[in-house]
Amino acid sequence: MKKYFKYIALILVGTVISCREEVQKPKVSYGASNKVSVTKADTTQIEIADLPIQMEGTGYLIHPVGDLRVFERGSKARYGSSSVNDVSFTISNLGEYEITGYLQNLKFQKVDSDSIRPLSDKPVLILTATYLKTVADRTHNNVMVYTLTDSDTNKDGKIDTSDIKTLYLSDISGENFTKVSADLQELVDWSLIESKNRLYFRTIEDTNQNGQFDKNDVLHYNYIDLASKKWEVKSYKPI
Repeated sequence: MKKYFKYIALILVGTVISCREEVQKPKVSYGASNKVSVTKADTTQIEIADLPIQMEGTGYLIHPVGDLRVFERGSKARYGSSSVNDVSFTISNLGEYEITGYLQNLKFQKVDSDSIRPLSDKPVLILTATYLKTVADRTHNNVMVYTLTDSDTNKDGKIDTSDIKTLYLSDISGENFTKVSADLQELVDWSLIESKNRLYFRTIEDTNQNGQFDKNDVLHYNYIDLASKKWEVKSYKPI
């Protein structure tokens, strides 16, 4: 009986240690160079697209594109997450003017054209894509905001949510896809102040280069005037 409890205790200790290691997994790995790393696309995955989405008042269709994995379970293979008939082909969710998911790309199509163009020609993982409808109504500038991962910052050979999250903007056509947060700075959050047509956002910099973002690092405060045709990032100091 004592051996049984000892065995259970060892399992619990191992679980706690593994959880701590998981929590402490760095988001940034520093080598000889601090340049961001971009990985190649995984050709073993199956790429599919959801049905197109048209944001209200725009002249473009947006096609969410993502990967569907194949899992081998004995002699049976299934696609994606479990649902009716063990098949789910939905890769994105649509809220009010916002697309969410774990998307490999978005593709844009003008409503009177058969041509479809990708948002990015490099591997990325798009978490959210938000159409700023109120800004478009006030300024006639049709802006999309993206939170995504664009680099293998922890150098584990893949781009995923364990890497640094960044902030991008584009036109509703998908053109002018522009990174507005600094390299190697983690996006904390962003907010739209409609009365000023400003996009405010915060990032955190790993100033002690320990691979983590914590209380010892530095927060940066920025905003962009979306009424302007040129997206210029300006810093401000609230504290």
